[in-house]
Amino acid sequence: MQKKQTARAAAAAIALGTAALAASAGTLTIESWRTDDKALWEEVLFPAFMKSHPGITLKFTPTAPTEYDSALSSRLIAGTAGDLITCRPFDVSLDLYKKGRLDKLNAEPGLKNFSDAAKVAWQTDDGKDTYCMPIASVIHGFFYNKKIFASLGLTPPKTEAEFFAALDKIKAAGKVAPMALGTADQWESHQIVYTSIGANAWHGEDGRKALIAGKKKFTDPEFVEAWTQMAKWAPYLPKGYQAETYGDSQNLFASGKAAIYPAGSWDISYFQANGAGLDFGAFPPPVKKAGDACYISDHTDIGMGINAASKNKADAKAFLEWLASPEFADLYTNKVTGFFSLSNSKPKVSNPVAAEMISWRNQCKSTIRLNAQILNRGKPPLENEFWNVDSQVLNGKLAPKDAAQKIQDAFAKAK
Repeated sequence: MQKKQTARAAAAAIALGTAALAASAGTLTIESWRTDDKALWEEVLFPAFMKSHPGITLKFTPTAPTEYDSALSSRLIAGTAGDLITCRPFDVSLDLYKKGRLDKLNAEPGLKNFSDAAKVAWQTDDGKDTYCMPIASVIHGFFYNKKIFASLGLTPPKTEAEFFAALDKIKAAGKVAPMALGTADQWESHQIVYTSIGANAWHGEDGRKALIAGKKKFTDPEFVEAWTQMAKWAPYLPKGYQAETYGDSQNLFASGKAAIYPAGSWDISYFQANGAGLDFGAFPPPVKKAGDACYISDHTDIGMGINAASKNKADAKAFLEWLASPEFADLYTNKVTGFFSLSNSKPKVSNPVAAEMISWRNQCKSTIRLNAQILNRGKPPLENEFWNVDSQVLNGKLAPKDAAQKIQDAFAKAK
């Protein structure tokens, strides 16, 4: 009798253990701010993963971008957050790691598929710990209307002199705005313009790292140079550009009423969907003179980490390993047009404009936005000051040297 009771108890324990495992294993919930990507994950990416991992199901639970950081933090504290956390670059995710909310990923083999530059947005300042698997970056440059360029006998400019010559010719023709850009929203003046065209002046990572190390100041000539170029743009911008929003600029270029558009690669999909009959190409920020080395803002944008409190880490690690695979790199790059895999696998890109932009990696050295790492930690963040200063330069309200001094003073004060 005792043996039967013991056997039944053992069987019950096994059953309970199996039930507990079933409750936690096999299902992964993903937190993200990319509400516009829900269909992509559920209809394309998840089926591709589950084909090779049939025992794992996935759930995508995005939060509106403006609410993501605070909502995610609350869920992590309450213990209700998902197993996988979509990571913003740099300090927001670093803060989660420091608080013990994200697992250390140093031992994950998939990290070998990414360069040091690709991983830096999700590493501690000393580079010793990595806490999110890199996914993709965005690239900055310029779009141009091919029909307008052809009608004026223009080709994509390679130098600053050619760039301004093209703008002059478009302006003289008087049919469309030479360049679609407004300053009402301010952020484009920094994230799309200053940190993009300036990379050639401060030599990308060399200049960015020199600022972090305290070996350079924002008042040094190479940083002033970008503002100097921006100060020349006003005559080529649309009438009333000071009140023009980001959406207004998109509409202007999409409708064929502007020849050039300072762009982030994410804009490709917008113009494909909204630019009826629009035939456009892309060119990188022009260099100072022919033969100069070129640099592009190839900004690390999105990664993914494991919730330290997840009950399903084995499956979470399997998913991260898949994120590092050539299969995922190809799917993500070609299905999320304008977001480029950071993987070393270098997927073939089908969209012609996206293919043009990613090809710049073979011609130019990549860098990230100037103040994204470490420099932005003051209060108020240096990013806020940049938005204001850069838009004032474009508006003709602030001289380049004064802009540089203002940013330097804000940086010194915020330390």
